[in-house]
Amino acid sequence: MKYVVLVPDGACDYPLDDLAGRTPLEAAKIPNMHSIAKGGEVGITNTIPKGYAPASDVANLSILGYDPVKYYSGRGPLEAANMGIEIKEGEAAFRCNLVTIDNDTMLDYSAGHITTKEAALLIGILDKTISSPGVEFYHGVGYRHLVVLKDRSLVADLLKTKCVPPHDITGYKISKNLPKGPGAKFLIELMEKAKSPLANAEVNRVRIDLNENPANSIWLWGQGTSSTMPRFVDEFGVTGSIISAVDLIKGIGKIVGLNVLDVPGATGYYDTNYKGKGEYAIKSLEKNDFVFVHVEATDEAGHNGDMRAKITALENFDKFIVGPILTYLKNRQEPFKIMMLADHYTPVKLKTHTADPVFYVIYGFGIKSNNINAFTEAEAAKSSLSVADAYQLMVKLIKK
Repeated sequence: MKYVVLVPDGACDYPLDDLAGRTPLEAAKIPNMHSIAKGGEVGITNTIPKGYAPASDVANLSILGYDPVKYYSGRGPLEAANMGIEIKEGEAAFRCNLVTIDNDTMLDYSAGHITTKEAALLIGILDKTISSPGVEFYHGVGYRHLVVLKDRSLVADLLKTKCVPPHDITGYKISKNLPKGPGAKFLIELMEKAKSPLANAEVNRVRIDLNENPANSIWLWGQGTSSTMPRFVDEFGVTGSIISAVDLIKGIGKIVGLNVLDVPGATGYYDTNYKGKGEYAIKSLEKNDFVFVHVEATDEAGHNGDMRAKITALENFDKFIVGPILTYLKNRQEPFKIMMLADHYTPVKLKTHTADPVFYVIYGFGIKSNNINAFTEAEAAKSSLSVADAYQLMVKLIKK
């Protein structure tokens, strides 16, 4: 038996006037996804436990079969795991976005989707100029980086501090969304210290000359301590791989013992290597029984309020990932199951995540259709099936 989990991040959406009341899923040409929905079991589930922010870390833990209430300890440590950064007891890891701020406004949560090469130079400058024995910077991919804070006298307060994700406040005032709580003063001062070296960096002067958004500030959020979880093979009895462009998903995979596959050209943005992800998933299935494929582009389009880009990302996901994997599994003429779902809603109109229940489909060996005709929000709403908590879906997919 082969098992595949397919996650178009943030794919669920609300009806849009520009699409005559349709959602991007309804407008997109996604025949393979619709075929799976027609032939499978479609239901509704909650990827976000009550009281938790609707974030990708929490949601993807749920999809992988791990109850966030039991295992979630913050986003930063999950990303650190993929970057090979050890978070010791008494330390805290923060996600560190390179952002563009203008006139007290969050202009761009990704600094114009700055390249990894440019970002590495900027994070290196910060590490040389404002780091200390208690503050360490680590560069990641694109605009996504980490800061590890090692002052144990501060960590307890830092973990209690409320930090807002920058993609939730695009176009909003910074002064109204700064960290709040016992560790806020330290974090705000650190973010202020970063402004001068970033403003003087050659990388940013070039970006301004090219009419691109400069990475003129950092934004700290997603803090947490070291994370441990049971191995996936011990929980579900199969070995396999995880495919994603972002450190968050890769980090979860490493912690639970899945093989993390690095696909050349996988960027976490619109230009990601969809075809490569599909090919790597198929190669993985030739050796292993399980693969988890995650695509970030759909979520990024939602955050950018880019309806057309979201539709294109869905169509690329269907054409280059879902279609080839489905064809491969059918040609094997051996049992398989596919589970497909978005981790959360990222509505184009709102440009941020919401905690709405999402819909799932499980398709393949032993699964009967419950007569849902398309992989869309409206069609799924017709289903009478539901799974209260999404972490229970993995047991439904893989029965020991």
